[in-house]
Amino acid sequence: MEINRKNKLLIGLWIVALVLIGKLFYIQIIDKGYKEDASNNSMVYVDIYPPRGIIYDRNGEVLVGNTVCYDILVTPRDVKQFDTLALATALDTTVDFLRSRMKYYREYRSRIGYRTVTLLKQVPPSTYIKFAEQEYRFPGFRAQARSIREYPFNAGGNLLGYISEVDANYISKHPEYEAGDYVGRTGLEAAMEQQLKGEKGYHIFLRDARNRVQSAYAEGKEDKPAVPGKDIVSTIDAHLQQYGQRLMEGKVGSVVAIEPSTGEILAMVSSPGIDVDVLSDIGKHYAEISANPRKPMFNRTVMASYPPGSVFKLVNGLIGLQEGVLVPEDSYPCHGGYYYTATRKLGCHAHTSPLRFRDAIATSCNGYFCYVFKDILDNKKYSSTTEAFDVWRDYVTSFGFGNSLGSDFPSELGGNIPTSNYYNKIYGKNRWRFQTVISLSIGQGEIGATPLQIANLAAIMANRGYYIPPHIVKDSEGVKIDPKYHERVYTKVDTSHFETAVEGMYMAVNGGSTAAGTAYNASIPGLDVCGKTGTAQNPHGKDNSVFICFAPKDNPKIAVAAYVENAGFGATWALPVASLMLEKYLNGEISEKRKPMEERMLTTKFF
Repeated sequence: MEINRKNKLLIGLWIVALVLIGKLFYIQIIDKGYKEDASNNSMVYVDIYPPRGIIYDRNGEVLVGNTVCYDILVTPRDVKQFDTLALATALDTTVDFLRSRMKYYREYRSRIGYRTVTLLKQVPPSTYIKFAEQEYRFPGFRAQARSIREYPFNAGGNLLGYISEVDANYISKHPEYEAGDYVGRTGLEAAMEQQLKGEKGYHIFLRDARNRVQSAYAEGKEDKPAVPGKDIVSTIDAHLQQYGQRLMEGKVGSVVAIEPSTGEILAMVSSPGIDVDVLSDIGKHYAEISANPRKPMFNRTVMASYPPGSVFKLVNGLIGLQEGVLVPEDSYPCHGGYYYTATRKLGCHAHTSPLRFRDAIATSCNGYFCYVFKDILDNKKYSSTTEAFDVWRDYVTSFGFGNSLGSDFPSELGGNIPTSNYYNKIYGKNRWRFQTVISLSIGQGEIGATPLQIANLAAIMANRGYYIPPHIVKDSEGVKIDPKYHERVYTKVDTSHFETAVEGMYMAVNGGSTAAGTAYNASIPGLDVCGKTGTAQNPHGKDNSVFICFAPKDNPKIAVAAYVENAGFGATWALPVASLMLEKYLNGEISEKRKPMEERMLTTKFF
């Protein structure tokens, strides 16, 4: 009995021993996971930062490139006693700065451990060379190459955007990023971050029991190379963008140019804007820029909501034609404006009367379009003003107003087109009429539009009834844009009605009307410019100046919208800006006859 128990005990022990031996054999020989985990404890991973993709303009000019800089890194546990003055001289910094950093590292040595931290960021190559020559004197300190952005053209700071280092808050929302990574924050840099950023790589080094780096792990075979970001081809014409910025210098507002046939944005100027010289080191200038009362970081082209003013008369006229309450030969009187009560009048400037549709566009008659808008809302085929208004609003939104246009540019807002419910809440259901909302006749009141939407209206007129969603990135090798940027979006107004409105825009610039056109200063021999002026009331000061145009009249190549705040009449300030942009793009230079206009725009500054 005892023998059997003893044998059983021995057999049990042998079984346990065999299981343990088998487990050890599996762990040490077959399964490499534990070995790799053990190795990882003696490995040092050194990041390799990829260069961001280059941003080109439509003609191959580099808008945003890369240049090399260096971060100076330190592993505090590896630092030996060193000559502080010599290191400060090599790094172009101060002794006090180095002493304060080393004091910080000593105070938090348990938290830092054997980690490597950044001592200095974006050190220029000249400083790196001085340091590299003496690096052997400073154990624990080393340099790491990385690229920063450079800008060959002073063109488009707001549209290009800037990059900056990620912070803890950003990392918490985007765990794929780590401390030390940079990310696009605004503009194209933000919109195309996934394509531009590339993929980090790393070198693996072994360290000894004292955490000193000894050699490359596996002779570098396990290293991972960095993958550069993809290059982006923008739709922007660098020279046109730069010219637009010069014209808008000292003025508050925007100018946007679009190629109508493609929806490609040729220029996108927000003024005042960010100079590209500050983009590569935005952190250094951020406080100053943010404190500027004119808000240069606010991209007015897609974020500002303005009353479009008289350029909106084109929309109301086209809706009237589509609804059948207006035909091109209809004429209406205007004697200084439109009386919408016995004693109240919406005023107008002096011109001949009565006018037909084309003439009303050419002379920008307020009274005419009050009649048109009244007929739209009083249309007897609808049961109420509310129903007619809802139909009107559907037409307006089909022109791209009231909602984002769906561009590929970040932070694009949609402006505002009021709803019937809005007026019902203010005045009571069905207790308001045309007289209540008469200001909508001429693009005032509660209508708000971005400069991009106003430029898109110019493109719609150029295309006779459709637009392609405006966008700022072209198809290129490795980067394909959304198919929607190749598709036409038609308005709800039949294309057959647009030719009459376009003829009115042509007459506004080139004459042929029974009254002088408001845009005659936009005339450029040989280009058949079509345009429409606008003067939008501004409760905060002088009127805003608005102008849209396109050319040539047939097969248009460019559509432009300029919006200048607190500048007065559309023909005085916005018209020269937009028409000069148009001439520069199509002819490459400004004619001698129009040089005085150019000089006035380049030298006149409102601030």
